[in-house]
Amino acid sequence: MSDLYKPFDEQINPTPNEEPIKPNPYEKPVEPLKKQKKTGGMKSFLSMVTAGVMGSALTLGAVTYTDVFDFLKTEPQPNAATSTESLSQSELTTSVVPTSNSSNPTASLADVVEDASKAIVGIVNYQNQSNPFSGAQGTVQSGSGSGVIFNVQDDDAYIVTNNHVIEGASEVEVSLYDGEKAKAEVVGADALTDLAVLKIDEKYATHTLKFGDSSGLRPGDQVMAIGNPLGLDLSRTVTQGIVSAIDRNIAVDTSAGKWELSVIQTDAAINPGNSGGALINTSGHVIGINSLKISDSGVEGLGFAIPSNDVVPIINELIEHGKIERPYLGVSLADLQEVPSMYLQSLPESVKGGTIVAQVEPNSAAANAGLKQMDVIVSIDGEEITNSSDLRKYMYTNLNAKDKATLKIYREGQAIEVEVNLANSTSPIN
Repeated sequence: MSDLYKPFDEQINPTPNEEPIKPNPYEKPVEPLKKQKKTGGMKSFLSMVTAGVMGSALTLGAVTYTDVFDFLKTEPQPNAATSTESLSQSELTTSVVPTSNSSNPTASLADVVEDASKAIVGIVNYQNQSNPFSGAQGTVQSGSGSGVIFNVQDDDAYIVTNNHVIEGASEVEVSLYDGEKAKAEVVGADALTDLAVLKIDEKYATHTLKFGDSSGLRPGDQVMAIGNPLGLDLSRTVTQGIVSAIDRNIAVDTSAGKWELSVIQTDAAINPGNSGGALINTSGHVIGINSLKISDSGVEGLGFAIPSNDVVPIINELIEHGKIERPYLGVSLADLQEVPSMYLQSLPESVKGGTIVAQVEPNSAAANAGLKQMDVIVSIDGEEITNSSDLRKYMYTNLNAKDKATLKIYREGQAIEVEVNLANSTSPIN
């Protein structure tokens, strides 16, 4: 992901007189490649870049992304706060409500904000950490963000936030409108869409917000962002602006692979700590979940929110399954443009894009179809593939688990087609 696009999670307890360190799950440090004593061809290169990426990483989605310059990355730790408890969809289904972006003549903006703010919460991410001197384990505040209470059902209040706000947490704490604090349980989370659902005891919820229909938004519509910039000391800060653009596509790197988020652009001021907070219209309906901003010298007023019409189906599925069920291929990939040309000499000159199979998970859909390490995927069902994000996007948009897909690949310079019976990401085929 470009250095410009940054989630707004906030690092807690920075060293005095130093700028806060803002951990960014979307951005990974680029490790310099060490000089190799000998070139072992494509196979040795892919063996190197895939070392340590198999295992739990392969269960994250249909296609696992392997950053060829980050092959020493550490696997994320299990989230001790995560619950996979499933609720019946008929018991709790959130939907969008018809909404108008014109002001309510019976209420001022101050009234709308006052009412909406009661459903905005602060979220603190606690992570396990070892004392470097004693070796003792303890929890420390790792970051903070915002969230929105959107439903109360069966003694539980449900909160939507960004996945990057709670990712890696061993404990999650929610700070309520009245100052109360409550331990939260992670119902489900999805790294690709950067959404997560938490639940707390319903006694803490005094108000919920409804999701408005984001499909009717137009540039120029008035919006307000509510969240906790720079931590809980500035809880429920409100900034005002307009919808700057709709249907923006922002490429991001997540812990589950590359993805392209469809977002609303706004000039309402958004800062670190606003992640997971609400972008509301003048009717007081949530039309977006604040997630990204462009952070660069001389840049102002470029924030992005996940549209409510994209949020609602995701959170419903997270509540029902605890994760997003997607078609599963079972490979690790390295994009063609990231591989040194010396390893691509067998490819025809006409092949300008594609993604290389760096590793195949045993007994996966890919393995059963006969895909092999070093295969170069250039199309799926006749749709050209330029990188792993294209492949993932096509699969998640057009295919379901158990569907068949036809991959065009190059193997040792020869073009062949392979038919794959896709599995389910929650239960890969054996």
